[in-house]
Amino acid sequence: MVEGVKLRVLAAMSGGVDSAVAAARAVEAGHDVTGVHLALSKNPQTYRTGARGCCTIEDSRDARRAADVIGIPFYVWDMAERFHEDVVEDFYAEYAAGRTPNPCLRCNEKIKFAAVLDRAMALGFDAVATGHYARKGDDGLLRRAVDPAKDQSYVLAVLNPAQLAHSMFPLGDTPKDLVRVEAEERGLAVARKPDSHDICFIADGDTSGFLKNKLGSKEGEIVDAASGEVLGSHDGAHQFTVGQRHGLGLKRPAADGKPRYVLSITPVDNRVEVGPREALRVDRIHTGAPVWLGPERTEPFEAEVQLRAHGEVYPATVVPSPKGLRAELHQGAFGVAAGQALVVYDPDAAEHNDASAGVGDRGDAVLCSGTIDATGLNDAAVSSGSAAGV
Repeated sequence: MVEGVKLRVLAAMSGGVDSAVAAARAVEAGHDVTGVHLALSKNPQTYRTGARGCCTIEDSRDARRAADVIGIPFYVWDMAERFHEDVVEDFYAEYAAGRTPNPCLRCNEKIKFAAVLDRAMALGFDAVATGHYARKGDDGLLRRAVDPAKDQSYVLAVLNPAQLAHSMFPLGDTPKDLVRVEAEERGLAVARKPDSHDICFIADGDTSGFLKNKLGSKEGEIVDAASGEVLGSHDGAHQFTVGQRHGLGLKRPAADGKPRYVLSITPVDNRVEVGPREALRVDRIHTGAPVWLGPERTEPFEAEVQLRAHGEVYPATVVPSPKGLRAELHQGAFGVAAGQALVVYDPDAAEHNDASAGVGDRGDAVLCSGTIDATGLNDAAVSSGSAAGV
């Protein structure tokens, strides 16, 4: 997309402050903008209630009011069936397999930048604008947002180059507090609306109860990984995730008095293994087939990898292949769960940014991403979601 060219833009409006300001900025840039709110549940009250920025009745009303203030046409698109199939059912399936999914990442991949973008392009739109905090560089690469605390490049790294080419992120160059100030100046009632943090389709925030309701209960053992001693029981391995410390229900503390953590989950025999934090350390991570946003590479290269949203960044040697990535971390990471994304950033792809914005020069371009299948330490590769090896 060429800067300065008037485009037909579909602005995805969640009902929160970010998407409202993003839509307003797209209008201000001279584009022909239409707002759309995604109805993700046939019965919104079965999802979270309250003004939290996603999946509630209040949100659709807030989005409509914002569109009226901005002065753009507004529609509601029913994406409930697609959302349930591609995001909610995937969430169930991943936990049942002993993995830990990221539903926001899956929603971006399957809904906001697949189903919505496909429909938008079919209707003659040139791009979809969202309130995500990320930037597109002059080179077309996806880059981190100016506000590191709000950066969402990690959850956008599943986009392919074609989807990225037709996406707009108007907020990537602005800190969140200034976005709220701008919303107030524009007369948008959502200026002080709280951000959404919980999983939108779990109404009460009880993930364990949500999974239990769908996947049922099945008694299994909680075992000490080192000794094989049975320490306790549970009613479903799908209620646990690697790295989990709380909610294990163990009545007897470890001999050294230190906390125990979930080290592995084996769905086949409904077994959960626990041990000390040190046993969570890994320095080798394997993924499935990568999605390349930057130039595809075939030889090992040095990069920085991020293993969870807003998580720590690790220097690593990345070994690519058509079937997956292998990241050799230069330092150990803890609690890395299968099902999460490994996102690779190019430390040499520095782009000069306005120092007054608080960014400066830094390597922040997304090269590729892959879903974590397994982790390892030294030469002993082990799965971080089950007992299966690599």
